[in-house]
Amino acid sequence: MQLAAGAVARQRETPRWWWGAKRAIDIALGSFLLLLSLPVIAIASLAIAIFEGGSPFFAQERVGMHGRRFKMYKLRTMVDGAHDMRDSIEHLNEVDGPVFKMRNDPRCHPLGRVLRRASIDELPNFINVVRGDMSLVGPRPALPSEVEHYDDAARRRLSVPQGVTCLWQIAGRSSLPFSQWMDLDSRYVDEWTPLGDLAIVLKTIPVVLRKDGAR
Repeated sequence: MQLAAGAVARQRETPRWWWGAKRAIDIALGSFLLLLSLPVIAIASLAIAIFEGGSPFFAQERVGMHGRRFKMYKLRTMVDGAHDMRDSIEHLNEVDGPVFKMRNDPRCHPLGRVLRRASIDELPNFINVVRGDMSLVGPRPALPSEVEHYDDAARRRLSVPQGVTCLWQIAGRSSLPFSQWMDLDSRYVDEWTPLGDLAIVLKTIPVVLRKDGAR
């Protein structure tokens, strides 16, 4: 469902060519990174199919720019029926706010834990980037159930394309409280530039390799 026109407050005015440059970077660099990651995706997919069974891919509805919903692609890291187990483990949530994250989620299969720690499960996100659902850089796409609890300040993050990486990713990810996460997303909305996006992409590489804030 689309958000109402006034749902995202204080829209920032940016040069029109910035948006063209952002999309051009997404298509060029996103396509390159997708091709580069295909062997890893293929090996991980085969491993999931062999050791865990079922489809190796997972498509989940997320909320994009201006509230547009789309299917975000990931490698499947959880057991079948994981969504139905959410209520029974809600008390184990390790972060505040309307999100659910925990370091040792019992719904993850053993291989899934490895994929998550290395952020390999997120490599299919590049498909969403090439398709135009997401950008390489922007606030991480939230679940519709999470967005329902956003206040006006948090909804500002929906005024830009949602991304694979962002300031939150390079500043500690899940180790940060929800309020700081939203502050970083709001800062991105206010300060992003095409060159700044490229800098965030470069800073993401060592963060992923060190597994900083991964759950």
